[in-house]
Amino acid sequence: MRVLFLGDIVGRSGRIAVLSHMPELKRRLAPDFVVINGENAAGGFGITEKICNELYDAGADVITTGNHAWDQREIIEHIDREPRLIRPLNYPVDTPGRGAGLFEAADGRLVLVINVMLRLFMDSLDDPFAAVERVLEDSPLGATADFVLVDMHGEATSEKMGFGHCFDGRVTAVIGTHTHVPTADCMVLATGTAYQSDAGMCGDYDSVIGMKKDTPVNRFVTKMPGPRLEAAEGEGTVCGALVISDDLTGLATSIEPVRVGGVLSETWPQISS
Repeated sequence: MRVLFLGDIVGRSGRIAVLSHMPELKRRLAPDFVVINGENAAGGFGITEKICNELYDAGADVITTGNHAWDQREIIEHIDREPRLIRPLNYPVDTPGRGAGLFEAADGRLVLVINVMLRLFMDSLDDPFAAVERVLEDSPLGATADFVLVDMHGEATSEKMGFGHCFDGRVTAVIGTHTHVPTADCMVLATGTAYQSDAGMCGDYDSVIGMKKDTPVNRFVTKMPGPRLEAAEGEGTVCGALVISDDLTGLATSIEPVRVGGVLSETWPQISS
């Protein structure tokens, strides 16, 4: 099975990049299922129902989020009625929405998508390790799900690596989001789980993690507050990863980075035509 995962969409630049490159991504990579992190899609802060629908129409099967999930207040009501939009699993029990879902691909195979937020240098949510353990008890790879993808939204690479090794052999892929910078550590771990510390963002890289440069640079230099951050508006790069799994075990056989458009060097998986 082939699953394409795209990292955090940041602002209009990121949305345009994803929408414009999706036809080529689908043609060259032929994914069976597409997951996109959309938590910064609305001007760099949150996501709206309208943007969700644009991404579904473009080919997204599921949209994940993170610590900016609630920045657009309208999404609080929408997320309760839209199962394809998920928020971090380890929010408190009564939080709107859901943190995981079992979804059917076009060919009938079942994909379990889990969105979890880690805790180092992040909001202090419930234990992400225990939260994922509970989901896997109910929906184990190979029994309930044909493919299990975890979007781990976190800051620290040490925690991300620990998380990946903890679930190695029990999920198909663990891919990080949040830092907006693609890491060069795509690999299949020892017992079959595809891993990358961060997929990177879909947005303008002539920026400070997707934001116009002047305000954050001034904050770093002067240590003084400034205007509200604004999403950069140059040509965006689409960043993500393609994971291929073994149909018998559900474990990964490969993970390769995807980068197209904008200022970063273009990278396509070797399986692409």
